[in-house]
Amino acid sequence: MLISGNEAVALAAFDAGVALGAGYPGTPSTEILEVFSGLGGRAQWSPNEKAAMEVTLGASFGGARTLTTMKHVGVNVAADVLFTAAYTGVTGAMVIVTADDPGMASSQNEQDNRRYAVAAGVPMLEPSDSQDAYDMTLAAIEISEQWRLPVLLRVTTRVCHTKTVIRPRNNLPPAPAPHFVRDIRGRVMIPMHARPAHRRLREKLLKLAAWNETSSLNFSIDGDPGLGIVTSGVSYMHVREAAPRASILKLGLTHPLPMEKIRSFVSRAGRCVVIEEGDPCLTDALRAAGMKVEGKAEMYRFGELNVERVRRILAVDVSPETAPPSGKAPQLCEGCPYRVVFDAFKELDCIVSGDIGCYTLGVLPPFEAMDMMVDMGAAMGMGLGLRHTLPEEESRRVVSVIGDSTFIHGGLPGLVDMVYNRPKTGHVVVILDNETTAMTGHQEHPGTGRTLNHEPAVRLSLENICRAMGVDEVKVTDPRRETFTPLLRASLASGKLVVIIARRPCLLIARKK
Repeated sequence: MLISGNEAVALAAFDAGVALGAGYPGTPSTEILEVFSGLGGRAQWSPNEKAAMEVTLGASFGGARTLTTMKHVGVNVAADVLFTAAYTGVTGAMVIVTADDPGMASSQNEQDNRRYAVAAGVPMLEPSDSQDAYDMTLAAIEISEQWRLPVLLRVTTRVCHTKTVIRPRNNLPPAPAPHFVRDIRGRVMIPMHARPAHRRLREKLLKLAAWNETSSLNFSIDGDPGLGIVTSGVSYMHVREAAPRASILKLGLTHPLPMEKIRSFVSRAGRCVVIEEGDPCLTDALRAAGMKVEGKAEMYRFGELNVERVRRILAVDVSPETAPPSGKAPQLCEGCPYRVVFDAFKELDCIVSGDIGCYTLGVLPPFEAMDMMVDMGAAMGMGLGLRHTLPEEESRRVVSVIGDSTFIHGGLPGLVDMVYNRPKTGHVVVILDNETTAMTGHQEHPGTGRTLNHEPAVRLSLENICRAMGVDEVKVTDPRRETFTPLLRASLASGKLVVIIARRPCLLIARKK
C-alpha cells in the first residue's frame, strides 16, 4: 500500500482492534482519526486535547485499547492528564500521538515534544516513514499493555504527510475484551497513593530501559567505522541519503534510551555525530552520559532537516544557508465573512486580542488588524488583562476575537473570568462562527451539530452559553458591512460586557452543508 504516515497510524490502530480514538483536529495530526473512522473505527472529536485524553484514559482503565491524537501544542493542553496518567498507569493500551511541526508549517511554535517523554516519564517511539508509523503504532500498543503505561508516538509533519510503501500485518491477535477491574490505590491519586505510584513508575522505566537494550525497535547498519551517526525519526531517512557509507544507529524507542547499546556503537566509531531535528535532546543525553559525540550547530536547530542540511552538518558547514524561495502569503478567502469584521476593527482602530484559526490571517495586509495571538483561547484572557490595566481611552478600544471551535476549546474559562472579574469599561468579545473548524480542514465540533463522521448530534448553542454565564448583552448577527461596524461601535461605547456572534457558514462548506 502507498499511504501517508497518518493513514498508517490509523490503519495500525484499526488492525489492532483499538476500541476508541479521540482527539482535537490540528495539523499535521488531523487525518489520523478521520481515516480511522473511515475504516470503521469508533472516533470522536473532543472539545479540546485534555478532554480527549481523559476520555481515552477512562476507556483504557476499562481495558479498552485507545488512541489519542493531537498536534504538538495540544500536548500542552493535555499535560495535566499525561503526567498523572503515568502514575496511575493503564490497563488497555493508551497510545498518544504527538504530531510535531518543525519549521512551523502551520503552528505558533516548534517545541520539541521529546521533552515531554522525559518530563512525564513515559515511553516514546519515533517513526521515520509510513512503514515505521504502522509498525510502531502496533509496538506502542504492545509496550503500553506490557508495561501498563501511556506511550507517546511522536511523528512530525514530514512523516505525517509523506506517502511511502507499507506492508500491513495479517492475522493480528484480537484485542482483549474491555472489562473493568477496581484498583482504587492505583487510580485515585491522593498523596498517599501517588507517592508509591511515582516509585512504581521509576521502577518500570528502569526495567523498560533494560528491555530496550535488545529491542528490535533500535538497529544499526554497518558501514565506514570512521563515521558513525546516531539518529531517529525522519532524520534517519535524510542520513541514509546524505551519508550512505556511514555506520548508523537508528533509534526507534527514544525514551528511555538504550544507553549501553548507544555507548557500544559510539565507542566503535572514529567520529560519531548525532543527527536530530529540533532541540539537541539526544546530543545532550549522550553527552550527559559521558559519550563523546558531535551535535549540530545552533543554526540547524530551527526548521526541518533535509538531505542538504544533513550534509552541511556532517561537514561542519556554518556558512549562511540559501534562503528558501518566498511563497505567496496566505490570506482570507474572497467573500469570507471575516473580512467584514477585520475591516471594522481597522476602521475603529481597535486593539485586537486574537486567537488561532483562519481569522489569524487578519494580521496580514490589507487588514493588519490583530495585535496579539499566543494560544488557543488566549484572546479572552489577554483582552481582559488589557481592559483591566490600560488607560480608559485605550481600554475601550480592546476587542477579543475568537472562532467558534476555539471558543469551545479554550475560550469558555476566559469568558467566565470576564463575567466574574468584570472590567470597569466592560469588554467586547467577537465570536466568529463559521460553523466548522476551518483552518485544519473543516472538521466538526460541538457547535456544528454533527459528529466526526458528520452524523447528527446535539448542537451546542454559543449564545445560550454566553447568556447563562451572565454576559450583559449577546448579539447574533450575519456580518454585513452596513450593519456590523455600527454594532461594534455601539458595543464598544456601551461600557457593558458584550458578546457579538458573527455567524455565517464558511463558503467552502456552505454547499456541502
